[in-house]
Amino acid sequence: MIFLASTRSKIAGPSIEGSDKVVHFSVYGLLATLVLRAILQSKGKIVRHAAWLSIVLVSLYGVSDEWHQSFTPGRSVEFADWLADTLGGALAVSLYSLWPWYRRMLEFRIGGSKPRLETASSAGAISNL
Repeated sequence: MIFLASTRSKIAGPSIEGSDKVVHFSVYGLLATLVLRAILQSKGKIVRHAAWLSIVLVSLYGVSDEWHQSFTPGRSVEFADWLADTLGGALAVSLYSLWPWYRRMLEFRIGGSKPRLETASSAGAISNL
């Protein structure tokens, strides 16, 4: 969805100055959380540097997204957008890694009794990231 949004010359949204930074911060925070969870699930165990890896991957994707926008008429490359991408990803991964309540909330499975990632076994391991 991020890639498709970058191909559009105009994106619907409020015309408040700086509001696009909030969108960048939020969307890339969600992306970083999803990347972190994918890394953790793909390995079947907690990876020591998974949090850092997800932040770096999301930051690099933010750079590539800004570069991609340079080819889209009506769009521009902004360092502040990339900074919002990276900071949003870093905050989301930090919350997920260090705050068990937030992690349990995100892993709550509707209609099921167990979270996707084993919270009890991973709570201590994730805090070591």
